[in-house]
This record gives sequence, C-alpha cells and structure tokens, in this order.
Amino acid sequence: MLKLTDDGAKITLQGAPAVADNGLFWFGFALLIGAIAVAMAMSLLSERLSIGALALLIVGSFIFNRQRQQRKAALSGVISTGTLWVQAGKLIHDNQGKRATIELSISDKVTLFGEQLQILDAEGTRKYHISGFDSVQEAKATQAILQGQAVTKRHANIKMSDQ
Repeated sequence: MLKLTDDGAKITLQGAPAVADNGLFWFGFALLIGAIAVAMAMSLLSERLSIGALALLIVGSFIFNRQRQQRKAALSGVISTGTLWVQAGKLIHDNQGKRATIELSISDKVTLFGEQLQILDAEGTRKYHISGFDSVQEAKATQAILQGQAVTKRHANIKMSDQ
C-alpha cells in the first residue's frame, strides 16, 4: 500500500519473508549430536580415535559456518517485507521493529523489473533487491522518488477510503 507523505512516500511491502533453511538447521543439529558423541568417545576410546573424532567435528563446524555465511550473504540486500519510507536518494526499511537507513550515492542506478526494483552501484553490482510491491505503479513511484522526481498520477494510483 502506497501513502504519499510531504517528502516522499510510505510503502508497505507484501512479499514473502525469507524462508528458513531447514537443511542448515538439521546440519547444525547433527553437529550438536556429533559434539556429544565426541565427548563420549574421548572418555571411552583411545587417544588416536578421540583426536580423529574431534578433528571430524572441527571440519563439520567449519563447513557449517561457511554455509551459514554464504546463506547470510545471499540474503543481504534483499528486501521483501516490512515498511519502506522513500525519499529522494534515501529509503528507510522497517521490518519487525528493526530499522535500516539506506542512502543512495549519486552513481547508484535504480532499475525496474516488473514489480521489483534493483539498486545497482556504479560497476553494476547489485546492492539491494526490493520486491513485495502491490503493483507496478508502486514500484514505479518508488523508483521516481528515489531518483528525485515528483510523483504524479501516472506513478501512483491513490485510493480513497471512508473510515
């Protein structure tokens, strides 16, 4: 839903939140069970086998952390839910009480793909991917405001309600 303000717009995004990675959860759970098994192995088995079990647990922990960081990096810059306060060259994203202010530089480009926006830096690398707009008009209005243009009727379809 788009609501125009004095210096921009307030937009409520209706996209789906990021899906939890069950595979990563179960891998972490297996590491926990492995840590318990290693603790038992250290008390029951010989030193060589205990050290080998501990080494396997360390390698598993390394792989788990690496996968978690890759997942986190893939989701950084993806905005699909929450509320956006859009102003010229700036937007504020509020998602479940966590606010993030995003300042666009002069060289950033805002591109439109259907009902989705991408903010690219000067080299063309994606900085942000914004989805969850109700319509193409909301996405176009967001793009126009970010680029410092005035929002007109062709950008926004304003609905009046009696409340």
